[in-house]
Amino acid sequence: MTKAVPISFEFFPPNTPVGDDKLIGEVVPALGALKPEFFSVTYGAGGATRDKTLKTVQAIAAAGFEAAPHLSCVGSTREGIAATLATYRAQNIRRIVALRGDLPSGTATAGEFRYAAELVRFIRETQGDDWTVEVAAYPEYHPGQRYAARDLQHYVEKVKAGASSAITQFFFNADAYFHFVEQTQKLGATVPVVPGIMPFHNYARIAQFAQRDGIDIPRWVALKMEGFMDDTASIRAFGLDVVSGLCEQLVAGGAPGLHFYTMNQSALTRLLCERLGLAPAA
Repeated sequence: MTKAVPISFEFFPPNTPVGDDKLIGEVVPALGALKPEFFSVTYGAGGATRDKTLKTVQAIAAAGFEAAPHLSCVGSTREGIAATLATYRAQNIRRIVALRGDLPSGTATAGEFRYAAELVRFIRETQGDDWTVEVAAYPEYHPGQRYAARDLQHYVEKVKAGASSAITQFFFNADAYFHFVEQTQKLGATVPVVPGIMPFHNYARIAQFAQRDGIDIPRWVALKMEGFMDDTASIRAFGLDVVSGLCEQLVAGGAPGLHFYTMNQSALTRLLCERLGLAPAA
């Protein structure tokens, strides 16, 4: 693949000091050498990892890279969201991934925000236009949404509320991505939609994520993966073939970039980028 493609990488906040040291001391520099546009950092249900997200974002920024914290709004107040945004503004962070998010287990009230579109609108109304606001997109539709048309409309509302661009849930079916982009553009949502790419770090775990979130793993891929049993070398090699082929198809079809879900690991994502010509060979 010879086309220059913007890339970005996603992390989750580590739970231990050892995890912090590995992420900031090893993973960020290894992937930072690929010159990503930004690193995003996830945010637990109801803001459960808010402080850890902030700490991770600050460390990434201190290392000289642009960081984009996730910010979920469900279960939150306008005052609380405003305070979080003020903290990020003070850190000179101007990119956010605005999400509805999930309520923490055992919590019944949704708070003052019901949908991500309301969060995007609040950011624009209170913060102005000097933020890049990413939103989520679901090519195979949100697992909690019964009707595809309604899910498309929710996405369009986020864009019209002021989203700058979108990052998709991971998927393995390029046709689903291209269909989603075509349908949402017809509805007036024309911001860039960056595909979310999940390398096969661990096939069993990725398969669980996919089943939970209604993501289709092609039958031939699943059967071959299952046939490898515990042959990790074959699983790794085949997974690289599948995901690199998906990325090539997406970029050839006009995808504006690639966003990699790293699982806080650098080796497999870097190898994938090398295969795609997005990184110098080791």
